Amino acid sequence: MEANRYSRQTLFPQIGAVGQAEIQRKHVLIIGAGALGSGSAEMLVRAGVGKLTIIDRDYVELSNLQRQQLYTEEDANEKVPKAIAAEKRLRAINTEAVITPIVAEATKELVEEYLEAADLLIDATDNFETRMLLNDLAVFHQIPWIYGACVGSSGMCFTIIPEETPCLHCLLHSLPVQGMTCDTVGIIAPAVQMVVSHQVTEALKILVGDRQALRGSLFHFDLWTNEYSNMKVSRAKNPSCQTCGTNRIYPFLRSENRTKTAVLCGRDTVQIRPPKQKKLSLNKLTASLKQNGYHVKANPFLLSVEMDGNRIVLFEDGRALVHNTKDTVLARSLYDKLLG
Repeated sequence: MEANRYSRQTLFPQIGAVGQAEIQRKHVLIIGAGALGSGSAEMLVRAGVGKLTIIDRDYVELSNLQRQQLYTEEDANEKVPKAIAAEKRLRAINTEAVITPIVAEATKELVEEYLEAADLLIDATDNFETRMLLNDLAVFHQIPWIYGACVGSSGMCFTIIPEETPCLHCLLHSLPVQGMTCDTVGIIAPAVQMVVSHQVTEALKILVGDRQALRGSLFHFDLWTNEYSNMKVSRAKNPSCQTCGTNRIYPFLRSENRTKTAVLCGRDTVQIRPPKQKKLSLNKLTASLKQNGYHVKANPFLLSVEMDGNRIVLFEDGRALVHNTKDTVLARSLYDKLLG
């Protein structure tokens, strides 16, 4: 008889058969399908998580392949949205898992729609605006979430349990300050895997109900300089915190604090998000652009067009990435021109 696919995991006494059954009935929401997101998704699906929802706004590029393990050159050549490419690979790994890919910006409304039914939230984003939004949502809905970040050869991880630990808003004064990004100083894949390993280990503890085993500290490392630290941050919990304190206002859930046009961190790219989600006919728009002499590449999820020296990638929901510029005014004018 063929051995159970999770036999080696159930032999681990802290999980066992009971813990495995818990993992298989749980729902994890991952925000971001880049390096951390793709790594965490693969580990969780291999571990047997019952349901996985992945929200990501981007598509696969060749520069991703060095560290984003779910993707291939074909995905990059076809500009496949990361959530869609991840789903395809994850289904090939484990057909038992229910995987829901969402190609969209992680807005309050969208995340909230899936968060209410989730048991755990994993942060795999690349900007603090989204992280602070996730922090407010997780605390408001009382959902545990795991913060993770990496750049160069360093990274960090912290598990946030609403009402028990400091939230990310509390921790802002304790986090190592750095203006570096993967696009300015690069990143090595082992740093990604180190953060993923810590995030997923903490996730498994939560999914099987072993919260006593949670680290409880902010883990920070630098693989190149061989530095590792666990910072006790329980005292960072702030009674005056606007997110988890006594008088909560959840500041990052307010619509005025959510950017519609923004320069993506470390990239010569401006993202434009319409005030209201649209439902564009990419086929019609592609045909119109080609008729007007533009060179267009398209797939069922997005189109890419060269316009006035800039490459614009437009998604079905009306969101666009305008490459080769940090000028938001120029990007907006190109966006308006594209949509006529």
